[in-house]
Amino acid sequence: MAPAPTAAGRHAPASRYLRCAGRELHCTEWGAADAPPVIMWHGLARTGRDFDDLAQALADDYRIICPDAIGRGLSQWSPDPVAEYQLDFYAKLARALVDELSLARVRWVGTSMGGATGMHAAATTLRDRISHLVVNDIGPELPQTAIDRIVAYVGTPPAFDTVTELEAWLRVAYKPYGWQSDEQWRRMAETSVRRLPDGRITLHYDPAIVGQFSNHPADYDRWSGYDSLRMPLLLLRGADSDLLLPEVADAMTRRGPRAQRIDFPDCGHAPALNVAPQIDAIRLFLATPDHTADHRPQ
Repeated sequence: MAPAPTAAGRHAPASRYLRCAGRELHCTEWGAADAPPVIMWHGLARTGRDFDDLAQALADDYRIICPDAIGRGLSQWSPDPVAEYQLDFYAKLARALVDELSLARVRWVGTSMGGATGMHAAATTLRDRISHLVVNDIGPELPQTAIDRIVAYVGTPPAFDTVTELEAWLRVAYKPYGWQSDEQWRRMAETSVRRLPDGRITLHYDPAIVGQFSNHPADYDRWSGYDSLRMPLLLLRGADSDLLLPEVADAMTRRGPRAQRIDFPDCGHAPALNVAPQIDAIRLFLATPDHTADHRPQ
């Protein structure tokens, strides 16, 4: 697989902390402040730094905002995890973020939970304010087997003595992301780590985030919201994904916004959006004219 340009190029990200819906969110920003804005929202147990390579590649043309969702990375952990680790609150945060930045309309790229957040926000809190929606390997319903797998590894994050050990674990746990360079695996480790009181290290998220699946068991059953969407939607899928089943992806191309679908070989859940074919597909889609008002289901 041919690598994309690395995030060590001419664009350097800025780090910002914003107060949104009463919580502090950390964001990494790329590109010029007056360029068209793109929100990139990460997966369940990840951080906004997962988008470094995609953001670097697109920063000539867009202002890119990569938040750490509440409970992840450098953002605040929720004082009310049952109420706030769920899609309704994530969509509320998304609206507050867009308002805080005074953005009238945005493009959205979301991986896994970030894609579900984008779809839900587009149907509710950010209705008519998302012009282009890229959904990376998630749909309006999830298979129980995939949920069980996620709960098993997210709910009990491992602890390690060294970053090297953490990186080795990430290479196995996130192998379905597809090809990543040694530099990208190392960056994933360094942006995923937090220190425990006993001196060991673990992953940079609140383990309570996994309560979303038990406290809100229907949180990812979202066909009604999906069917109401009007904007162009690009659906990306890892060819071996166990989270976005082929029949669900097929239905997404027929229902609601009738997604444009691309399956990427040699990866599962979820494509890392770090190699040229994936980046080029997103670049082409985001560059299409904003004709949301004309893109209505027939």
